[in-house]
Amino acid sequence: MNARTIPAAEFKAKCLRIITELQGTGQSVTITRRGRPVAVLSCPSPEELPGPLFGAMRGTVLAYDDPFAPATSPADWSSSR
Repeated sequence: MNARTIPAAEFKAKCLRIITELQGTGQSVTITRRGRPVAVLSCPSPEELPGPLFGAMRGTVLAYDDPFAPATSPADWSSSR
C-alpha cells in the first residue's frame, strides 16, 4: 500500500479522523513539516499487539502459604517509625 502524505498542520486538525481511517485502510501516513517527513503513522503488526489482560498473570504466583499474614514486616514501613 502507498503511504499517504499530509502536512503537520492538517494532521493536528484532523488527527482522530486520520487515525480512524488508518485503522480501516491500514495505509500508513507520512506527516511532513515544510515538505520534509517528520513522522510516519502506521498500524502495529499482529506481533506488536498486546495480548489479553484477563489471565495474563496466571501461573506467576507459585505458593503463598498464609494469605492473611502481612506481606512485609511493620518495621519496613517508614510511617511506623
